[in-house]
Amino acid sequence: MAFKSNGNWFKRLMLRLRHEFQWLTPGTGYKRWLGLAIIGAMLLGLGLAVLILEYYRSTTSQILTPILAFLSLRFLNRPIRFLLFGGIGFILILVGIWGANRSLLRPFESGGKPVWDTLQHYRQREKGIKVVVIGGGHGLASLLRGLKAYTHNITAIVTVADNGGSSGELRRDLGVLPPGDIRNCLAALSSDEALLSQLFQYRFQEGAGLDGHSLGNLLITAMSEITGSFEEAVAESGRFLAIYGQVLPSTLTDVQLIGELQPKDSEPIIVNGESEITETEGMVNRVWLDPQDVLAYPPTIAAILNADLILIGPGSLYTSLLPNLLVRDLSEAIQASQAEAYYICNVATQKGETDGFNASDHVRVLEEHLNKRIFNLVLCNRNFKGNLGENSSWVAADKELHAKYRVYEADLVDDLYPWRHSPKKLAKAIMDLYEERTGPLF
Repeated sequence: MAFKSNGNWFKRLMLRLRHEFQWLTPGTGYKRWLGLAIIGAMLLGLGLAVLILEYYRSTTSQILTPILAFLSLRFLNRPIRFLLFGGIGFILILVGIWGANRSLLRPFESGGKPVWDTLQHYRQREKGIKVVVIGGGHGLASLLRGLKAYTHNITAIVTVADNGGSSGELRRDLGVLPPGDIRNCLAALSSDEALLSQLFQYRFQEGAGLDGHSLGNLLITAMSEITGSFEEAVAESGRFLAIYGQVLPSTLTDVQLIGELQPKDSEPIIVNGESEITETEGMVNRVWLDPQDVLAYPPTIAAILNADLILIGPGSLYTSLLPNLLVRDLSEAIQASQAEAYYICNVATQKGETDGFNASDHVRVLEEHLNKRIFNLVLCNRNFKGNLGENSSWVAADKELHAKYRVYEADLVDDLYPWRHSPKKLAKAIMDLYEERTGPLF
């Protein structure tokens, strides 16, 4: 029993040592600071040794001389003294740093998870692939929530054609670009979605004098006035929320989305404004920007050209995706980029925009509007369980799509809200697919 007890003690000791030495794993960014601390301690010890040696050589005290000789272990050979003093000093440095780390970092351990694991995962995400996501609305925000678990190098490119609700009112009254979709993306990428993003997304109720406005929209608008530019306001809001990545407008031009709709039993009509397109009865024939030849925001072009992966969607086909892709420089940059480009098809149709559409219909509309093919693969849902309601139907990958594109199908739906993508399922499917093409990420 004694032998078994000693064996268990030794095993626990080895496990503990292995756990502590995880701090020396490559990529944590910890060893460089540990080495710097050791070098500093060595130089400090060398300086003290010089002072003590000078005093030892010059003193004539009959009392201190034998004490210093004993403390310096002069009765031992110099190599042995070096190993003793150096070894003890090195151990003390390690124990001191280890104890200080445990005292300082213990409050940051969450759910019993070691801080080292948190640090390692953070470093992995910090060095993750560069992903550009293009879209708008709640679909884009859902994707961003899932992606930030894999990488912090995320660029969300968002439409500024919104003219409804709080964004539209601020746009008309104050002349700022609509902040709504940008606000949603900032909140989704926030490092503290539990509190800060809820505050950012807070919407004032009736009777508050700010009916219908969200705090985030007001903050971005106020920041635009303070900084003098909309893009700087978005960047400052991102710093305030400590977001992973960046959110960029597709263009800084004040654009309107124009649509040609086909009502039943009547001639096509022209509708001005994103919100009017979704609210007017009739199928959408086509949409375009006014003015048409707008320039993309230069940092969006740089992000696309430097990306490892470009994701288009999910989001409303006519009012979220196309307002971005119709910015000519932006779509040309996607085509010129060396990155793989995936189109993420919606899991369900949207009333007034894509009634009766399947996956190939979504792709056809994009190709007709852009007159080019800009993505390499289409990602579709294959789980059709759940109640979508009367005004929506499942979007499936059909034979026509398989004939024209490389298609990847997976279970992507949210179990509680089947008409939406699950952030975790969607991000995992994308990363699994990317790993199949390039190898393991970490």
